[in-house]
Amino acid sequence: MSTPPDPGDDARPGSDGPVVVAAARAVVDRLRRSGEHAGATRPERRLPVTPAAAGASRRRPRLRTGAFPLAAPTWPATVPRPALPRRLGVDYDSDWARRTPARVARLLINEGVTRPVVSALATPDVTGLDRISHLRGSAIFAANHASHVDTPLLISVIPEPWRHRLVVAGAADYFFDTRIKASIFALTLNAVPIERQRVDRTSAKRLAALLEDGWSLLIYPEGGRSPDGWAQPHRAGAGWLAARTGRPVVPVHIAGTRKVLPRHATRLRPGHTQVSFGRPLRGGPGEARELAGRIEAAIATLADERATDWWTATRRAASRSTPALTGPDAASAWRRSWTLGEGRRRPPAADRWPRD
Repeated sequence: MSTPPDPGDDARPGSDGPVVVAAARAVVDRLRRSGEHAGATRPERRLPVTPAAAGASRRRPRLRTGAFPLAAPTWPATVPRPALPRRLGVDYDSDWARRTPARVARLLINEGVTRPVVSALATPDVTGLDRISHLRGSAIFAANHASHVDTPLLISVIPEPWRHRLVVAGAADYFFDTRIKASIFALTLNAVPIERQRVDRTSAKRLAALLEDGWSLLIYPEGGRSPDGWAQPHRAGAGWLAARTGRPVVPVHIAGTRKVLPRHATRLRPGHTQVSFGRPLRGGPGEARELAGRIEAAIATLADERATDWWTATRRAASRSTPALTGPDAASAWRRSWTLGEGRRRPPAADRWPRD
């Protein structure tokens, strides 16, 4: 009968058993530490057991100064970027200028600064207030436009109750092109941006909503200041607003402001100005263009009345022979300037023309 092998045979001198076992253990241990063994897994993370180890575990990674959130995030090149919302121009939100704090500030500015300065620099002679004394509610004041003095002048002479509930239609591309300018004009003039280069229903609906809410409107149907002293053809904006909202249009003629502050001038020259209010005009739905023509004719009649007298201006208006405020047609710039009478000390009475 054979005897089983002795387990201690591997420990006999000359046996390679212990060497192989030690080498195998060393290899397995190294693979486990390096994680290169196919079936190896990282040992579970243990909680720190010493104060030093606990402090080390609470340390946060250092942030790079040029990376998010310390810097603006980057946009992936493969993702289309949506357009940012516009906040200037016709999209400027001026609702804040009609809240109580802004209205109180504007009241103090107009009564304490604007009216005294206008009275000193452009001493106004106002006529026709009896023609609008019967009006109630909001109204549209449509005036000719020759100078930047026109708006503060009208704000200072338009009577109550319209003066302190008056919004001014301002060119979006001129008064609302920067945030500083937009904030200043919205606060001091209660200006609302409108698009004058093209037809924009957004600005028109905004003005219509303000009229229906009880605010009155000051608008210049020409769309901008006169380039040479003569009026420009009217646009249909004022007529469209009046026809849509049913509010009356008060034609206003201003004279003398171009001498106080001409276009492109930087220095004020004190002088006298005249403001004439006409009889309110009304129009129904579908009469926007016809009403726009009536507004232009009414302002021309006021200018003729200022240059001649009430009877002559009324007779000319009835026969439709009122001199147009746009000046002579197909004339050179020199001829138009001479006909306007600017630069002549004493123009003959026969050469007088309604002036801007």
